[in-house]
Amino acid sequence: MHPLRHIVAVTAAVCFAQAALAQTLPPPESVALDKLGLMSTFPPADAQRVDLSNSYKYPQMRWALQHVRELHPTRNIRHGSAPVSSLPLALKPIGSFSFDDDKGNKTSIDDWFKSSYSDAIVVLHKGRIVYERYESPMKPSTPHLLMSVTKSFTGLMAAQLAHEGKIDPGALVTKYVPELAGSAWGDMKVRDVMDMTGAVRFREVYTDPTTEIFGYSWASGMLPRPPGYQGKTNVYDFLKTLQKEGEHGAGFVYRTVHSEVLGWIVTRATSKHWAELMSDNIWQKLGMEEDAYVMVDSVGTPLQGAGLNATARDLARVGEMLRRGGEFNGQRIFDKAVLDDTFVKGGDPEKFKAGGMPFRAGYSYRNQWWMLHNADGAYEASGIHGQMIHVNPAAEMVVVKLASHPVAGAGFTHAMTLKAWAALAQAVKQ
Repeated sequence: MHPLRHIVAVTAAVCFAQAALAQTLPPPESVALDKLGLMSTFPPADAQRVDLSNSYKYPQMRWALQHVRELHPTRNIRHGSAPVSSLPLALKPIGSFSFDDDKGNKTSIDDWFKSSYSDAIVVLHKGRIVYERYESPMKPSTPHLLMSVTKSFTGLMAAQLAHEGKIDPGALVTKYVPELAGSAWGDMKVRDVMDMTGAVRFREVYTDPTTEIFGYSWASGMLPRPPGYQGKTNVYDFLKTLQKEGEHGAGFVYRTVHSEVLGWIVTRATSKHWAELMSDNIWQKLGMEEDAYVMVDSVGTPLQGAGLNATARDLARVGEMLRRGGEFNGQRIFDKAVLDDTFVKGGDPEKFKAGGMPFRAGYSYRNQWWMLHNADGAYEASGIHGQMIHVNPAAEMVVVKLASHPVAGAGFTHAMTLKAWAALAQAVKQ
């Protein structure tokens, strides 16, 4: 199929599926974890049990996103023994702040939190917590699966290594990972991996099990493998099977597998495990409150595009560090030139149009971050089912929102999310 027709077809299919889902979404209060009682007895009754056979289904997924370590193999990301960095409290009545939703109806921040199946939100203004809320039983100390927010950590680590001369964005991927010579990455440059402009046949339609995202999920262990499964059983072996489709550098198309390749490059360039790099270079330096952890596959490969688990407060520290130009807790985490290249310069909005995401009109993608290119210079990391780190430099605001929305794709909730970001930017100034 011609690439443009493919993009149109995929977009139409996703929109149709999301429209159908909108008619069947459960009321948020009916799937509240404290009401469902999942895994609440010892041992859990059959009706309350969550395991690999149902953890990806709804509403069991709501519990699973906060308990990944109990279901999958993981590797720890230590926060170390240094003192915890301060996030002062300066709470404001932001929950009651009223604004117009995407349909022109009056709502509030608290109502948006509830209606979007949120699990946690932390809002910082000038480095202080002005709004914080958790949906029971999630607590400030509870790690949550971040899905594709993970990519943004991988992207910034790669960009920093490029700044230091340890990775050459203009080099072929095979300079670092010769094992991919026979795949789509065989003649692809590292920069095309960093910005997801490399051409690889990998369809990411979360409602269609014939698309390659399911093959990735089965190989990585994120989803239980179907009966008689004969495919690959780890991420790197799966990557070797993917072939080129199109022209490298022609346009942006969102593909999780690029993040796994980029993580492989980062590991080769540093001779360190992704989790070790996260601990040494980010988690310990930022003075985090809690350890984080990352899912690993059957051979210990970290899921560098979807497997990070962390608390909302610690993610707020990440956002605040970025808002401050790469410094936090008396430490420089990323060079300002790296962040300016990512967030100020951003990616190519023209190339972004090829990605089939009309709901993100005007955006660009650079180093695995989303740039809004709005008047406030906002940028964000985003993951399916509602995971977000949103930074608004003009408003001096950072928002971390973690959720377990029944609909995976961001397009379903994006218009409302933009309204909420704008409302929060107003609310924090009051």
